[in-house]
Amino acid sequence: MDDIQNDQEPSAQKSGTDMEKTEVPAVPSKQNDDQQSNKLPLPFALNFSILMASKPMVMLAKAISFLRTLLKKRPRCPYTLYVVVMAMVDAAAVLFIQWSMYEEPTYADPDAVDDTTKMFNSVAGQLTKFVAQMWMEHNYVWLLNFLVLGMVYLVLIFVLNRFWVATALFSILTSIYAVANSIKVDLRNEPIIPSDLGFLSSGNGGEITSFIPKDSQPLVNGTITMLIWLTIICLALQLIDGRRCVISFHWWCPFRNVKTIIGNCTRIIAAVLSVTLLWSFTWNLGVNGSWSYKWAKSLGDDPLLWSTVVDATYNGPTVGFLRLAHAKTMDKPKDYNKETMEALAKRYKESAQATNEARANNLTDSTVVMILSESFSDPTRVPGVELTEDPIPNIHALEGTTTSGLMLSPGIGGGTANIEHQALTGLSLALFDNSMQSPYQELVPHQKTPYTFNQIWNDAYGKNGSVAFHPYFKNMYLRDSNYKKFGFSKLYSLDSKPPITHQDHIDSSPYVSDAASYQNVLDSINSNDHTQFIQLVTMQNHAPYNDFYADNQFKEADVSQLSDEEKQSIDNYAKGISLTDQETADFLNQLNTVDKPVTVIFYGDHLPGIYSTATKDKNNTLVMHETDYFIWSNQASASAGVKLDQQTAGYVSSNYFMALAAEHMNAKVSPYLEMLTQVQVQMPAISRLISSNDSWGDGSTAYLDAEGNRVKRKDLSKEAKQLLNDYRLVQYDMSKGKGYLNDDGFFAVK
Repeated sequence: MDDIQNDQEPSAQKSGTDMEKTEVPAVPSKQNDDQQSNKLPLPFALNFSILMASKPMVMLAKAISFLRTLLKKRPRCPYTLYVVVMAMVDAAAVLFIQWSMYEEPTYADPDAVDDTTKMFNSVAGQLTKFVAQMWMEHNYVWLLNFLVLGMVYLVLIFVLNRFWVATALFSILTSIYAVANSIKVDLRNEPIIPSDLGFLSSGNGGEITSFIPKDSQPLVNGTITMLIWLTIICLALQLIDGRRCVISFHWWCPFRNVKTIIGNCTRIIAAVLSVTLLWSFTWNLGVNGSWSYKWAKSLGDDPLLWSTVVDATYNGPTVGFLRLAHAKTMDKPKDYNKETMEALAKRYKESAQATNEARANNLTDSTVVMILSESFSDPTRVPGVELTEDPIPNIHALEGTTTSGLMLSPGIGGGTANIEHQALTGLSLALFDNSMQSPYQELVPHQKTPYTFNQIWNDAYGKNGSVAFHPYFKNMYLRDSNYKKFGFSKLYSLDSKPPITHQDHIDSSPYVSDAASYQNVLDSINSNDHTQFIQLVTMQNHAPYNDFYADNQFKEADVSQLSDEEKQSIDNYAKGISLTDQETADFLNQLNTVDKPVTVIFYGDHLPGIYSTATKDKNNTLVMHETDYFIWSNQASASAGVKLDQQTAGYVSSNYFMALAAEHMNAKVSPYLEMLTQVQVQMPAISRLISSNDSWGDGSTAYLDAEGNRVKRKDLSKEAKQLLNDYRLVQYDMSKGKGYLNDDGFFAVK
């Protein structure tokens, strides 16, 4: 056998002896050479044939043949089964994601709490309530989240056209989201929002595992195990299911017959419609009056944009996430382009240069403390409220000696961060689209480098040029992440690391006192050898207005002809701001002893939502949106004792505060501040007015003249309209446009 040279058969049979002695003559030919080169050696071929003829291999071949026959005859799963499985998986995903928002409560004294309360407060109890409120309260947010996730599910089904593969992928995506959301809520008391996806797109995805705390590792491991088994089951079902495609579809020969054409068209239409539906819902959910906004509201959706965690808890993380995925910022001005913005920048640079020639100081010569005093306003200005004692005598006296007036606020009882955003950026809520309800939630997270005035001090002193204090939780309005983008070196809050130092309360009030908040600011001023921009948002006068304070003299001083319930809230609020009045006076007195120039911008963000009688009268619209403000400089400042005239400062809106402060301090300005100054002269106050916290984003734009009278836009002067157009161009460039002004020195103070 070893002597055989090719795989040709001998031409005649020979005896065994002859075979041993005689060689088979080779017939040389080109064809035989080619055949020889393409075939295995005969010994290997024979051995392979023997192997294939063995009993185990024959059985294996039969088994494979049987499986192939079986697969060809496999039954098709009915569409009803798909619907049932889809509903079950979708419902499970909604519950798993909603579960990520809850945690088991702890009790200081478990024995003091009855078992029924413990049951309702447990995670299982909260999940049950989230679902059962459909019948108990006619609130269908569970159904809303079910339908929204169903849209995502349908997109996967019709795009992939493989039901079981889509089911596995949907389960993986929703499970990962639920686990990640649970971890983030535990770590930061904040759900996942669309801007978090930027962490992945920036190339930092590999660092995600480093954020997983040890106590969450079992959850992660358990979820991974579950998903592996689920994926295996789904792939097996995909193999078993005779309906290979959800909708019959053929890539090859798509026009071979009518049935194929109909199937292909149906699949394409289904995929396009499902993607369009999900995109349209997401794109419009944050736009007031849109179909998805109205539809979600009809099912019980109630946007709570002051806190993403509260919004996600009550309305569902899925809806809360998609709500922030897109918000209509503002329409593009018709004349917005690079040439227009370059000409605008040049014009205000020249104007700023002329202004600065007449000014002797720099903003960074002084520490500027911007204080947003929660709900601070004068209750005696509210129609129908009568007090025999002035609750804020010190601030009233101060307003007669320093720059002061009334600030036009967008809100009543809420919307703090909107007023704060205006003060820090100079941007006006009134120029944004009405669907922009909360820039801190809907705009800033999507911006890479938003501009804020504290950056003037950062440019002079580096990252320690500005610091922020908020004696509450850092996740409120996403301040923690937003302040980092703004360039603050640190936000000190109750849950920051380290936490805010001074946290004293007054009597039984649940909030940190203003005195404690001011002490944190004083410590920062005294501990630094250079000036700073300091941002403080207080909490002392935040709702609710219960009977927190001892010896409340306003219970007797209130002679208003109002209901007892309304008077009770007003009396407790009046006591709180009277304490703020005294604490603010003490704070300013301490600043007068500091041998460093300090200027304070103090303002109330909005009136409290306790004046139910006054708010019912439309004639009170303006007065219910006006709060007190002042700009004051200590004795070490060159601007000590300065008081701008009422024509300039009598009525303002918070977007102008830094421009007014620069004028008060006789400080040089950037082209941006110069523009704001000119706009403020023509339109002293501009704001989008709303009736209550429940209608954020609704309302009309109000323009006030220097005397506080409302002016219609059509009645603005030609110069005012031109300035308003410039303002709109700049705001668009800063918030949504191409950022032409960023590289043009428009924000630099020279």
